[in-house]
Amino acid sequence: MSLHAPRRFARRLLIAMVGLWLAGAAAAEPSQAQRAAFKQAYAAAQQGGDGWRSLAGNLQDYPLYPYLEAAALTHDIRQIDRARVEDYLKRNPGLIPANDLRRDFLTELARRQDWDNFLAMYQPGLGDALACSALQAQLSRGATLDFNRDLAALWAKPKLPGACDPVLAAAHDQGLLTTQRLWDRIDAAADANQPGTIASIAGWLPPDQATSAQRIASALRDPSATIAAAGQWPDAPRERQAAMLALERLARRQSVTADAAWQKLQDHFSFSPEQRNRVLYAIALFHATDYDEGAIARLIALPASVQTDVSREWRVRAALAQLDWKAVLAAIDAMPPTQQQDGEWRWFRARALNELGRDAEAQRVLASLAQESSFFGFLAADKLNLPYGICPLPFHADPQREQTLLANRGLQRAFEWFAVDMPRQARREWAAALDGADPETLKQAVAIATRQGWYDRAVFTFNTGDALRFYEQRFPLVSQDGVVRQAEEAGIDPSWAYAILRAESAWMTDARSGADARGLMQLLPATAALVAKRNGLDWGGGDTLFDPVVNIKLGTRYLAQMAERFNGAPWLASAAYNAGPGKVDQWMEARGSLAPDVFVATIPYKETREYVARVMYFAVIYDWRQHGNAVSMAQRLTPIGQAYRLPDDHSERRLVSCPVVAPSAPTEAATAPPASNVAAPSTTSNNTH
Repeated sequence: MSLHAPRRFARRLLIAMVGLWLAGAAAAEPSQAQRAAFKQAYAAAQQGGDGWRSLAGNLQDYPLYPYLEAAALTHDIRQIDRARVEDYLKRNPGLIPANDLRRDFLTELARRQDWDNFLAMYQPGLGDALACSALQAQLSRGATLDFNRDLAALWAKPKLPGACDPVLAAAHDQGLLTTQRLWDRIDAAADANQPGTIASIAGWLPPDQATSAQRIASALRDPSATIAAAGQWPDAPRERQAAMLALERLARRQSVTADAAWQKLQDHFSFSPEQRNRVLYAIALFHATDYDEGAIARLIALPASVQTDVSREWRVRAALAQLDWKAVLAAIDAMPPTQQQDGEWRWFRARALNELGRDAEAQRVLASLAQESSFFGFLAADKLNLPYGICPLPFHADPQREQTLLANRGLQRAFEWFAVDMPRQARREWAAALDGADPETLKQAVAIATRQGWYDRAVFTFNTGDALRFYEQRFPLVSQDGVVRQAEEAGIDPSWAYAILRAESAWMTDARSGADARGLMQLLPATAALVAKRNGLDWGGGDTLFDPVVNIKLGTRYLAQMAERFNGAPWLASAAYNAGPGKVDQWMEARGSLAPDVFVATIPYKETREYVARVMYFAVIYDWRQHGNAVSMAQRLTPIGQAYRLPDDHSERRLVSCPVVAPSAPTEAATAPPASNVAAPSTTSNNTH
């Protein structure tokens, strides 16, 4: 027998034992009774005290148990002492609730001005407010500030929390905030549109300079009033800066008024070439977004060094609004090669070439574009009567890696939070558990999440490159939430309803925008109440919109209202869902004779343009997911004024095939609320539904 045989046997035995342990860890899923007990105990813990303990007697091994004590301590933060907090931190090192508790208790210690205990517990990297509190603690001990060591990084930020005010005041008293440093921060704040920062430090400048700083703040706050007063200012460097900023900002709101003001002020101030160019750029750009006469000429006249991708694309859009196909082609030719490769500009290059009788050139552009899975790729395929180029990527399971993931305590906590209907906390644990994970590990984690009904994980994880081809995971068909049935009852295309839901919330049931739009289809409570009343449905208040069944029932009815207003056209109704029906009426009045693709390209709001294209693309994907083929994009984009017919057995359907060489999928830009904003996502900046 080999001398190494016992060692090999021991090693194999150890591997087998670890495997059994992992399998056991993965299989030990908490029971529904434990989950119910946790939710009850957690609600009690959030009220403070120790009452939660009697409700959590059998939960010591439950993955979320540490959150109970942390919730109670957080509620009682003003009564507890350092010893209790440190005892919890020692027992739960590195856990999210421990880190949160440390941060909350440090904030409380700063409020108490208990600086000795604060410094004993403080750790760097807990945010600007606590960093400033740490400096305040050092000052309380008689320390002096060193600008480069203590303040340089904070000073460079255009906005700071109120906790930094005492530190900045101390820095001023120590003479560290020189005039040059003050102006450096004012310039940074001006670039970041933070007038409050400027106003708060202007008083530390010499009196004559303080007035100039306040004028810069005024330019950001009220450009109209600033421009009205600017004619009486001296022609000094900082006044020129203030006037330039006011003109830039006024151009965004009222391009014609800004243009007239520029004609007066350009002779009053000796603007530098850079300042002149910034004003001329803003005026030209926003004349274009207003589709004013002469907008194209203004954009062309801008110096090449001033032009940007945005100004070049608006040159195309302005030409499209006029149906000036020569100007469209010239504007696309003026773009740098990388910008020309965008699907939108390839499509409109082909459109322009067709309109100018250069059909062979157009065909070559369309043939390449038609292979791509995108809004414009599908339009190109329709034009050439080709199948849609959709190339699903096979999803291969890795059982060993999956078992390892199921044994990961952080992921266990993530899945448990999801199981008890608290997805915000689930996302935090997910992010922490998978921080730095390789793509294959992320893929297997998504597979587990998808099986458990946690669909948004695929949307946020598979958002670039070849991962976009995981269509089954990225576009789930969730029958239990009733999308198809509710859409059919509302009289709309289920694929379109799926697409709106997917674009609005990315399947985040707790999605909530800054405008308070809620749930899967992002409905405002007031709108939902009206929809419920109009359709004779029960209404239980705004929080019921976080229930997928309620949200989808009301959301599909609201979609039906939008569709009815616009002759059933889902593309126009999608624009109304995003920007509001009143805005769509205005755009139709101005450019309602344009073909649908051109009309979409001339929507003034970037967000709404991209939203409409994204929703219509998603509708095709969902149609294909349900039926194996899809109603053509051309049929979905009915001309303005023409009645839209719901898909039926007579509808033209496109087959789907994978091109011989599948093109790399483009990054899915703005598909869903950004992952960094998962607690309160907003897919629109002006939700009106």
